[in-house]
Amino acid sequence: MKEYYYDKLMGIKTGGDQKGFHKSFHYHRYEPTPYSALEELFKHYQVSSNDRIVDFGCGKGRLNFFIHYHFHATVVGIEMNEEFYHEALKNRTHFVKTTHLSNRQIYFHNCLAEEYQINPLDNRFYFFNPFSVQIFMKIINHILISVEKVKRDVELILYYPSEDYIYYLENDTSFQLSKEIILPFVHVNNPNERFLIYQLNE
Repeated sequence: MKEYYYDKLMGIKTGGDQKGFHKSFHYHRYEPTPYSALEELFKHYQVSSNDRIVDFGCGKGRLNFFIHYHFHATVVGIEMNEEFYHEALKNRTHFVKTTHLSNRQIYFHNCLAEEYQINPLDNRFYFFNPFSVQIFMKIINHILISVEKVKRDVELILYYPSEDYIYYLENDTSFQLSKEIILPFVHVNNPNERFLIYQLNE
């Protein structure tokens, strides 16, 4: 029900999962974050209009539109699948018509995640298990290099976090777990139904 409500509210279509599998085992199938999970996340996690959030594996842009609609933050979606990328662009057009909000803070890039050049303003990074830990490590390295050049407060948001991601962050980086947000009802049957927020500690 929430899937229909929010998509209609924002004039977008973000439902459906990816059919088939990517030829590389490094990239996982696309699946949008449920709106009910996003509601729970933002009950406990603050985003401001000054933030610039990057969603790796954004698909049709659900997270991007949800954040921009509620918080007016700048959002960046990275999507390697050309079909999903064009769906995201189409959604952006409908989103602007429906909400009368500007599209100047909504960006989409059709490229591999590890090819995205981290912008010095990017400070929040969202991952819903889009790829293998090897790709994840490359991206974290890009983020760390960017922060060395331009100091800023950086956080990672992990939904349905993989053990490999967690192990890498906690053993090989300066990121520290700052918050765990458990999804009520579903977490009981599936302990992966949670968000982990990691903060970079210099």
